[in-house]
Amino acid sequence: MSKRILLLIATNVLVVLTISLILNVLGLGRYLGGFGANQSRLFIMCLVWGFGGAFFSLAISRIVAKMSMGVKVIDPKSPGQFAGLVETVHALAQKAGLPAMPEVGVYDSPEMNAFATGPTKSRALVAVSTGLLRRMDREEVEGVLGHEIAHVANGDMVTMTLLQGVINAFVMFLAHLIAMALSSRSRNDDEGLSVGANPFMVMMIQAVLSPLGFIVVAWFSRYREFRADAGGARYAGVGKMVGALKSLNRAFGTQPVEDGRSGSLATLKISGRPSGLMALLSTHPPLEERIARLQAARA
Repeated sequence: MSKRILLLIATNVLVVLTISLILNVLGLGRYLGGFGANQSRLFIMCLVWGFGGAFFSLAISRIVAKMSMGVKVIDPKSPGQFAGLVETVHALAQKAGLPAMPEVGVYDSPEMNAFATGPTKSRALVAVSTGLLRRMDREEVEGVLGHEIAHVANGDMVTMTLLQGVINAFVMFLAHLIAMALSSRSRNDDEGLSVGANPFMVMMIQAVLSPLGFIVVAWFSRYREFRADAGGARYAGVGKMVGALKSLNRAFGTQPVEDGRSGSLATLKISGRPSGLMALLSTHPPLEERIARLQAARA
C-alpha cells in the first residue's frame, strides 16, 4: 500500500512540476512572477494552468488506464467468455441511469481489484483484474461492479479532477509567493509583489507543497469510497456489496497482492489497505470500517 501511495503522490507532484517546467521553457514563467505584482492576476494564471493540467489528465484517463494497465476492452457484440461480466455492468449502469453504457475491460493482474475512469458519465471505462475474477464468486463480483458504477454515477472522476485542479492552483500560487519572499526581492510599489521569482526555487517549493495538498485529496477520496459503497449496495444489493468487501478483506489478510503499475489509478480502485501514519495519505478507508457502515445501514 505504501508503494502505491508514493506512486500516486509522485504522479501529482510530477503534474505540477511538469506544468511549471513548460511555463519556464516557453518563457511564461517570468509572466507568472510578473503577475505577482497583481495577486489576482497571478492567482487566475495559476488556476488556468492548475485546472488545465488536471482536466488534461481526465481527458486522457481512459487511454492512460488502458496503456498503463494493459486493459483489454471487451467487445459487447461478441464478449465471449466475459459475456456475463458485460451483461452485469450494463444492467447496473441501466439501474444507475447512466446516459451510455461504459466500456468494460479486463487487465491481467494477480491483485483483487477493479477501477472506473473516464472523462464523463457517457465515456467511462470499468476494468476488472483477472485476479478478482478468479477469486470472487459471481455475487461478489457484482458487488464490486456496483461500487465502480456508483463512482461513475456520482461523477467522482470529475469531482476528483476539480479538487486536484484547486490543489494544483494553490500549490503553484503559494510556491511563487514563498519563492518571492525567500528571494528577498519583494518590493512595495503599486503592484505589490516582486518580479522574477527563481524558477528552480519555485519548483522545489512545489515539490514540497504537493504532497501536503495530497492529504486533502486523500481525505476526500476516502469520503467518496463510502458513497460508492452505498451506491454499490443500492445497485447490486447490500449483501453482495458486503460480501465483496469481506472477500477483499480476507485476501488482504492472506495474500495482499497489489498492482502498482499505475499510481494515478490508485484512487479509482475499489480497495486499498491503509496502516499506521500512511492512513493519512490513504485513498481508501479501512475495509473493516466500510463493512461496518454498510451493515449498520442495513440493520
